Amino acid sequence: MSIILKAENISKQYRLGTVGTGTLSHDLNRWWHRVRGKEDPYLKIGALNNRSTKATEDYVWALRDINFEVKQGEVLGIIGKNGAGKSTLLKILSRVTAPSTGSIKTKGRIASLLEVGTGFHGELTGRENIFMNGAVLGMNKAEIKRKLDEIIAFSGCEKYIDTPVKRYSSGMTVRLGFAVAAHLEPEILVVDEVLAVGDAEFQKKAIGKMQDLSTGEGRTVLFVSHNMASVKTLCKRGILLENGSIQNEGNIEETVEYYLKQEEKSSVKEIQTDKYIKNFTVFNEKGEATTSFLAGKKCEIRIDFRHISIGKNIGIGLYIKKNKEPVTGITTFMNPPTFLKGNNRITLYIEELQLSPGIYNIDIALADKNRGRLSFIQNISQLKIENNNVFNSTEGLSALYGNFYLKTKWLIEQ
Repeated sequence: MSIILKAENISKQYRLGTVGTGTLSHDLNRWWHRVRGKEDPYLKIGALNNRSTKATEDYVWALRDINFEVKQGEVLGIIGKNGAGKSTLLKILSRVTAPSTGSIKTKGRIASLLEVGTGFHGELTGRENIFMNGAVLGMNKAEIKRKLDEIIAFSGCEKYIDTPVKRYSSGMTVRLGFAVAAHLEPEILVVDEVLAVGDAEFQKKAIGKMQDLSTGEGRTVLFVSHNMASVKTLCKRGILLENGSIQNEGNIEETVEYYLKQEEKSSVKEIQTDKYIKNFTVFNEKGEATTSFLAGKKCEIRIDFRHISIGKNIGIGLYIKKNKEPVTGITTFMNPPTFLKGNNRITLYIEELQLSPGIYNIDIALADKNRGRLSFIQNISQLKIENNNVFNSTEGLSALYGNFYLKTKWLIEQ
């Protein structure tokens, strides 16, 4: 397959808190260097793009030295934390803004859906906005008319298609915007996190459409999302951005796993107990404190907490997640024990960890039936489940897909 998009040494610099350089002297200095054919003097300075640290310089690099290629018909997932530079990169690829340095080479038309209401005029109806967006994307009126019924049907907004878009909900706006971008035959479709605004039914439909565009029509899709399940379903290759630079690139499974491991490391450092939850420890069947287990083995979770009342009104809940998506939950409210005022300890015994291999996160919540939630700590611990080499046994734990191992036995009758 041929290369349809190539990014070479893309960097983007911003001045914090202002538009342009912020001062007339800086603007004149830039102009003077430009007319003499010299490099922008402010490209030699600038801080790392890290939103969690205090600014020490006036300039920041939102992106720095980004290089990658995308082949025709490929679906590329772009992932990373908030503020990593994903949206800035897509805006540059979509020609919404220009890079400070570097160049973008593309073949064909690019359609972008970067935020709710991209390219829509609130005073125009949905139907009028379809024609306006189509014209912006380079389609003539006859081509848009040919696709009009298909776009309206896909959006699910038939009832409101002649209503001004300013009266649409954000979900309806995204539905119509995606329908226009996907059906007006772009060679490259750029989709930012906006699909998260839509409901589950529309997200499923949109992902299906993007798969059809890439596999059936040979079109290219750049997809940004924080939903790792959607990214893994749709994409074959991924790029991980961190602090404005590419941290990892390759197979989407490996890229997502690398990202989640980095997230685990950073989140574990930040985890703090609070005035209620005092300690949280996971033990294996030998009584060793650990977070690594073989599938199907025993697990004990010990929780030390403190409370100011006595009785059965207090409950603890554990929530297990994978790829930030919930897998299961366990709570004491189903059969509430009596807790004492002051220090308490409770241990959860799991006879068999029937989870498929992977890294899982645990959230913990402490609640009072009368006072509501008292404490909630996300990612207080993790479970790393490893293969127990029982996939090929005729009797035991088996799972090819999903999150759970099930006790199974195959019986052949002849």
